[in-house]
Amino acid sequence: MASLSTTSVASPWWTPDVHADRRGFLLGRNRIQAALRGFFVDRDFIEVDTATLQISPGNEAHLHAFATAAINADGSEVPLYLHTSPEFACKKLLAAGEQRISCFAHVYRNRERGPLHHPEFTMLEWYRVGETYQALMDDCAAILALAAQAAGRDVLSYRVRVTDPFAVPERITVAEAFAAHAGVDLLASIDGDGETDREQLAGSLRQVGIRVALDDTWADLFSRVIVEKVEPNLGLGRATILYEYPVAEAALARPTPHDPRVAERFELYACGVELANAFGELTDAGEQRRRFGFEMAEKQRVYGESYPLDEDFLSALHIMPEASGAALGFDRLVMLATGAQRIDQVIWAPVAETAS
Repeated sequence: MASLSTTSVASPWWTPDVHADRRGFLLGRNRIQAALRGFFVDRDFIEVDTATLQISPGNEAHLHAFATAAINADGSEVPLYLHTSPEFACKKLLAAGEQRISCFAHVYRNRERGPLHHPEFTMLEWYRVGETYQALMDDCAAILALAAQAAGRDVLSYRVRVTDPFAVPERITVAEAFAAHAGVDLLASIDGDGETDREQLAGSLRQVGIRVALDDTWADLFSRVIVEKVEPNLGLGRATILYEYPVAEAALARPTPHDPRVAERFELYACGVELANAFGELTDAGEQRRRFGFEMAEKQRVYGESYPLDEDFLSALHIMPEASGAALGFDRLVMLATGAQRIDQVIWAPVAETAS
C-alpha cells in the first residue's frame, strides 16, 4: 500500500494568527515612517506624491517593469508602465523649481521576489538642490539612527549580522573595496574617458581565482566581484557607504571632479544588505540620452526587450538645477530596524504569491 504524504502550505497573511505574528513589525513600520516624515519636515523638505503610471518605467538594463496600456476614447492604446522609481517625476519637480523634496512611493519591479525583494515595495526618495551628495551621506547616517530609535532597538539586524545604527558609517570607495576584499585593481580597467577594458579586468580576476566566463561582459565581471567579494563585507558592526562607482555603473550620476573614471554615486549598506542608492545628479541631457541608449541596448541584448525614453524627462534636464538625490528601500530599512527576517513581514498587505 502506497504511503500518503502531505504538503505543508503556509497560511495567507490575512489569517488572524499570521497577522498577529506580523503586527509588531507593522506597527514598527508606522512609527519609523512617522519619524522619517518628521525628519524631513524639520529640514524644510516638501513631501510630494508622484504618478505610478509613466511613459517609461526607467532605463536601467537590469530593472524589469510591469507593462500596461491606457485606452483612449477612440479605443486606441498607449503603452504605459508602472514605475520602478519616482526619480524621473521628482527631477521634473526640481526643474519646476522645488528645492528640497521627499517622497514615499510605491514602486514596482518584475522578476523580483524573495526574503529581500517584493514586486511592489515602498521607495523613500529625497533630493537637495545645490547640495553635494556628501549631504545625503549625512542624511543616511541620521536616518539609520532615527529608524532604530523609532523601533525601540539599539541595533539593526538581519539573520546573524548586526549593525550599530549610531556608529559613524565606514566610507570606502569602490576601488578601495575591490582592492581590500578581492585583491583587484579596478581602475586599471577604466581609461580616462570612463571606457572599460573587459580583458584587463578579466585577467585581474583570473589571477585571484575569481570565475570568468567567455561571454562575461565587463559589467558582468564587475557585478560578480561586488556580489561575491565586496557586499558580504559591508555594513558589519557599523554601516558602510560605498562610493565613487565607475561611470559605466552610474547611468544617472555625474562624474567626480577629481577623476572622470568614477561618478558621484554611493550605496548604503547595513548588515550586508543594500539599503540606499544616491547620486550627484547628471543634468547633461545629451549625455543622459547616450547613457540610456547604452543601457537599453544592453537590455535588448540580454533580455530581448527595451523600454522607451521619457522625452519629457530629458527635456526637463535642460533646466534642472544641480542637485543630489537618494533612493532608500523603506521596507528593507524597517526589516533591519525591527528584526524581521522577510520583507513580507513588514508590508501590511503583501502581493499574493503566484503558482509556479
